[in-house]
Amino acid sequence: MADARPVEFAPFSAPRRGILVVFCGDSLAFGAATTRFLRPCGDLVTKAAAAQKFTGKSGAVLDIVMPRGLRADRLVVIGLGKVSDIKPVDMLRFGGMAMGQIPRSVPNATVVGELPAGALTPAQAVDLALGMRLRSYRFERYKTKPAEGALKASTVAVTIAVRQATAARRAWAAGRGLGEGVMLARDLVNEPANVLFPKEFARRAMALRKLGVDIDMLGEPQMKRLGMGALIGVGQGSEHDSRIVVMRWNGGKRGVAPVAFVGKGVCFDTGGISIKPASGMEDMKGDMGGAACVVGLMHAIAARKAGVNVIGAIGLVENMPDGRAQRPGDIVRSMSGQTIEIINTDAEGRLVLADVLHYVNKKYKPRVMIDLATLTGAIMVALGQEYAGLFCNDDTLATRLTAAGEATGEKVWRMPLGKEYDKMIDSKFADMKNTGGRHGGAITAAQFLQRFVGRTPWAHLDIAGTALGSPQTEINKSWSAGWGVRLLDRLLADVYEK
Repeated sequence: MADARPVEFAPFSAPRRGILVVFCGDSLAFGAATTRFLRPCGDLVTKAAAAQKFTGKSGAVLDIVMPRGLRADRLVVIGLGKVSDIKPVDMLRFGGMAMGQIPRSVPNATVVGELPAGALTPAQAVDLALGMRLRSYRFERYKTKPAEGALKASTVAVTIAVRQATAARRAWAAGRGLGEGVMLARDLVNEPANVLFPKEFARRAMALRKLGVDIDMLGEPQMKRLGMGALIGVGQGSEHDSRIVVMRWNGGKRGVAPVAFVGKGVCFDTGGISIKPASGMEDMKGDMGGAACVVGLMHAIAARKAGVNVIGAIGLVENMPDGRAQRPGDIVRSMSGQTIEIINTDAEGRLVLADVLHYVNKKYKPRVMIDLATLTGAIMVALGQEYAGLFCNDDTLATRLTAAGEATGEKVWRMPLGKEYDKMIDSKFADMKNTGGRHGGAITAAQFLQRFVGRTPWAHLDIAGTALGSPQTEINKSWSAGWGVRLLDRLLADVYEK
């Protein structure tokens, strides 16, 4: 995986040389342990804060070089604002804020794991560490020269000083796996398409066997025998054969129906014959963000030995415009037997998902199915990049996904489904069209997918705005945030593992 600093836990003690990072609330409110750490400084912090008009406001930073009385080379005080305003999800953000104050050239740093209200619990310490790990992620494997002054990750030590160090270390075993899953998803989305084509993507997914994940792969001969004309049609213009990878984690009771996740994996999308404009087309290396999330999620749950049965299925294709590519006006037959008129070859992701959804539903009979796809630009027009679009045929599932989104900060917003929209994708020549036109584009795409899930409780997450070109936050400075891994891991932990 790409560069990310290791994090370890240690008991409250005098910090080593390097950077000491502490947190405070409004009016310079420190916790008891932090106050003890800073006692040798005397009134240095108070005077420096007054000189810089630092009061502990949320996000404000007080930086003191060579602090008198401390062994540390620098003291960094990060303001958290009003203690009463702090929410559980903020711990990730605080970790990111702390890591943002530690230059890559620093060999070691100590972060005091304490809020103004008291020492962190092991769960809070894990969230703080996860935020630090995610903030430190960098994708630089194709740079021939390292950043100026940067050290290798293995030479950098970041320690979180906590009261319950042993318990925090035990809890971090699961948190570390989640961080690795997010970073794996980021790596996959950030890779260029000349490196990560369907076969290579499948190879990387199959590496999860080392964690105990059972994996099957379908090539084009198997897909043709199954009648997957919708998926095959998308990839037929590419020199790279399409693939389906099915990952199975059997951590729950035998015989209990699995939770299924399906990801769109268009490794590069030119738009096909309905070719996209040149401007921005390079971003279409990330049109497999849904598949990347599913692989990252499977890593996370396997790493923590989740007590639940899970299916992760990804359809991997490349949408290219050569002489074999499908054309507008073509009609293809999906595995479900339903026929589809191709109106626009750039509405390809739903064709991939149609066959994979039907295949997973028919073969594994999951209790719920959730698909993720960078599916439409229309969802970005509606929601921007702060929320993913949620389309769902089951109110309970929608409520659970919304709650998991609020808990993790990977938020979803429910969008409508309705029979009225079905009329927009009815075809004169086939059972349906693959696009309903400009109006309500994200909705008609979801209506299309709904025709391939039967009565299974199902949710579709349109992540076009969140998975690539992701918003820059305290825990993400990458082009891809690895969006969705934490959301779905939380859903499984809160609902289906219980």
